[in-house]
Amino acid sequence: MTIEELMTEVQWIRNDRETAAKALAQYLELLLEWNQKMNLTAIKEPAEVVEKHFYDCLLPLSTGKITGTVCDVGSGAGFPSVVWKIADPSLDVTIVEPTGKRCLFLQEVIRSLGLTGIRVCNERAEDHVKENRERYDVVTARAVASLPVLAELCIPLVRKGGLFAAMKGAKGEEEASSAGHAMKILGAEQESLQNCQLHGGDVRINLYYRKTAKTPPQYPRSYAQIKKKPL
Repeated sequence: MTIEELMTEVQWIRNDRETAAKALAQYLELLLEWNQKMNLTAIKEPAEVVEKHFYDCLLPLSTGKITGTVCDVGSGAGFPSVVWKIADPSLDVTIVEPTGKRCLFLQEVIRSLGLTGIRVCNERAEDHVKENRERYDVVTARAVASLPVLAELCIPLVRKGGLFAAMKGAKGEEEASSAGHAMKILGAEQESLQNCQLHGGDVRINLYYRKTAKTPPQYPRSYAQIKKKPL
């Protein structure tokens, strides 16, 4: 998939289409350049990056649910946060990424593309929540950890009435089944499920949870505790 083909297919971008296409092309160039010196993505072919990263990341925007203040937990190379910002400049984006080298890359992308209303926090989610509990309209994570683990890291950051968007692969529905107990404890309810297929056949299942109650203050626990005994 080329960026031109992507722009033809994705009709829900809220930015000027020419501006968005130019920014995505520049982002792709930087990603491939920096990937030669650090591990940002295992996908190295430009056409695959466009489909498996850019197109994949744009799917949640088609729901109309992604608005306001957004926090991307464990963003890695900027997926989905940088793609979302390019597609919808009105979003106010915070990237939480614990790896320093990846943060340097993200800061370079933001500088090179001239993006505003987007910032990078070099910290873990369980530390970020100390000063940002229940602050964001939308919190998202893409392929970071199993859903019960991810939920405990992300949902405390979501404001009551806000949205947790978990971007998953083919086993997303299974993960949703395993996370019911965690969601109940953390104060969230599944609102919808988006089942999509990429052109190459890969399945993407995006799960959307609405926060209906405040998260108890003891959550999130330390990452070691979360991983050892998920909710």
